[in-house]
Amino acid sequence: MPISVRPAFHPVRCAMLALLSVTLLLALPMSAAASGTYSLSGRVVDVSDGDTLTLLAGRGRHRVRLASIDAPETGHGRQRPGQPFGQAARKALADLVAGRTLTLNCFEQDRYGRDVCDVPLPDGQTANRVMVEHGLAWANRQGGGKYLRDGAIAGLERRARDQRLGLWRQAGAVAPWDWRWQCWDALENGRSTSIC
Repeated sequence: MPISVRPAFHPVRCAMLALLSVTLLLALPMSAAASGTYSLSGRVVDVSDGDTLTLLAGRGRHRVRLASIDAPETGHGRQRPGQPFGQAARKALADLVAGRTLTLNCFEQDRYGRDVCDVPLPDGQTANRVMVEHGLAWANRQGGGKYLRDGAIAGLERRARDQRLGLWRQAGAVAPWDWRWQCWDALENGRSTSIC
């Protein structure tokens, strides 16, 4: 007759497993692999361009990319000159959010580790929509529109374009995803370019 052996109860081991389980559950919302959306609450401590900010949440800093939009590029040295309206877009976003304590609605982390979020403002709008509405960002149509989380953004861009607001006052405005390729990549690889 076989003898059955029950594992001994180890209170320390059980407590460690419970703590590990809770820790993993708390970490899931911040994970890019987590399904659904998550929130980040904190104070905006930096605005680096028209679609990127830094949020101080607790003791951690989160780089945040505004979802659904792509703002004109700011300059990053000689090989990566800025676009027209790049600094204006950065200033406009800073005027909207710098120093404010906000709760962001986030979708995922991008390949650079930035949280991709809608940025609700106290008046009920989102900074994402305001930037496009004022002609300071494009609806992000890269990848066939897979980054366009808010469908209303495309209509706001159309309206800003029709009213010739912000960057739409210039003829031949170049979308940032095209600028990065046609200007920055060309300069970095020694190709001639007339775009920048």
